[in-house]
This record gives sequence, structure tokens and C-alpha cells, in this order.
Amino acid sequence: MLDHVSIAVTDIAKSIAFYSQALAPLGITRLKSYGGTNEKPDHVGFGSGHKPYLWLGKGEPIRGYVHIALSVPDRAAVDAFYQAALAAGGRDNGPPGPRPHYHERYYGAFVLDPDGCNLEAVHHGF
Repeated sequence: MLDHVSIAVTDIAKSIAFYSQALAPLGITRLKSYGGTNEKPDHVGFGSGHKPYLWLGKGEPIRGYVHIALSVPDRAAVDAFYQAALAAGGRDNGPPGPRPHYHERYYGAFVLDPDGCNLEAVHHGF
């Protein structure tokens, strides 16, 4: 079981703004930060409740393929995530819809973050 994931971002302020807006419909918010200043910390943790599980850190992003999928409670959450992420400046990488090639109940949407990370919201329908 994964506990948390960390990714490097080139512009921490831009990424904080993107992730804050894109994840808000899912109830995922900025919970922790450290290093740097409050406006431009070196690391920021997003999560729900009291536990951050998605961390952004200043640095050189991995070039190539990075994909983070967030499980959501229903299709409406997938749709809301997609709209919020695009409004935050994300780039479409697959609109909300069924993905039966993964499995018969898979419903997801994909958006590229400011550094090209493929961020997904998925509902499995189980």
C-alpha cells in the first residue's frame, strides 16, 4: 500500500495554484508545507483529513512519463476534477468517460499539470 507520492516541480507557486484548484472538487487541499517561505515553500503536501499523500517539491521534474491517479467516489467527481483542472491551466489528456479497455466500470479523466505530469481522477464503479 502506498503512503504518499512526491513529484518535483519547476515552479512551486504555479504548481501550488494548479493543484489547489484542480484538487478542490475532490476535497483534497494543501495541508502542510516546509522550507522556503509560506508563499514559496520548498515542499507542499496535499491530502484530505489530516494526512498529506501528494507532495510537490521544488526541483527538476522527471522527464518522461509520470502518472498519478486519484480514486474518487463517483463519476460526477471525475467530471468536476476535469473541469477544475482545465480552468486551472491544465492541458487535456483525455476527457471524462468510460475506459472499458481497462475494465468495464472504469471511468476517468486525464489532465497534464504545468510540468507534464499526467494527473487522473478515476471512479471504478464498484
